Amino acid sequence: MRFNPRARLDRSRVKDVGGSGGAGGGLPGGRGRTIPIPGGAAGGGIGGILIVILIVVLNQCLAGGGGGGAGLPGAGGYSQSRISDSEDSGRYDSCETGEDANDSADCRRVAVENSLTDFWEGELGGKFRPEQALVTFTGQVNTGCGAASSAVGPFYCPTDESIYLDSGFFEEVLERQLGGPEGGFVEAYVLAHEYGHHISHLLGYFGQVRTQQGPQSDAVRLELQADCYAGMWAKHATQTEDAQGEVLIQELTEEDLDLALAAAEAVGDDRIQEKAQGQVTEETWTHGSAAMRKKWFATGYQEGTIKACDTFAADRV
Repeated sequence: MRFNPRARLDRSRVKDVGGSGGAGGGLPGGRGRTIPIPGGAAGGGIGGILIVILIVVLNQCLAGGGGGGAGLPGAGGYSQSRISDSEDSGRYDSCETGEDANDSADCRRVAVENSLTDFWEGELGGKFRPEQALVTFTGQVNTGCGAASSAVGPFYCPTDESIYLDSGFFEEVLERQLGGPEGGFVEAYVLAHEYGHHISHLLGYFGQVRTQQGPQSDAVRLELQADCYAGMWAKHATQTEDAQGEVLIQELTEEDLDLALAAAEAVGDDRIQEKAQGQVTEETWTHGSAAMRKKWFATGYQEGTIKACDTFAADRV
């Protein structure tokens, strides 16, 4: 994955709040980075890695489409006033161009966010609004959906329309514990998946989630839709532009796509359950199997349309 050195990066929606330490209330999750058990609570884990649509979030944040709810007790979600420039760690201050993105994983994160925003604005038109923020943190973060620890993994909160990410997740959990791939496009896939949840939120699919576990459940369909949307973006990523009309991403290779597919497989419910508990229990799935996740990313990439990603309309996913 190569970025255009002449492209200009927009840092306005990418924030870093550093580490807040401790393990507070809100979303379940332990202090350590244990492998989460999909649909279970063993080992202090929670219901999945990539998005963290927990039962408690489904019940409290997604009712009626998930917009503007009160969130969990004690939540203090992201807002421009709460995470102001003075509270931002300044982690992304040096990210100005596509050349910076080629040289820095942090700046690459900014560039991918910019590309996702440009792509989805073109797809949705008047229905689109960008995510409020992509927030990186260490240890614990307070969100509109409650307090979450690093053990939760990357996730999207529909209440404050923000994506949260502890960047250490990729090496410590995805690679070391789950045996997933390493490489620059792996994180891009994860960010595209989380942004896909934002798109599902904007299109009203969160309000259709009724069943929360099982291979054909609404929760799994929501997850697979996000994978499909990630594939859509990957299909068109090299056509996205900065505010001045410069192409953002110059090259996306077959190796990049292979890394995305390998990452999708690594976080399938069956793969996580096999590693964490030594057996697969389909009735507790919340995200879909490795094969399902790979299939729907490929569907998004090959078909490249929102209609093709309507997992809720499919007889079976």
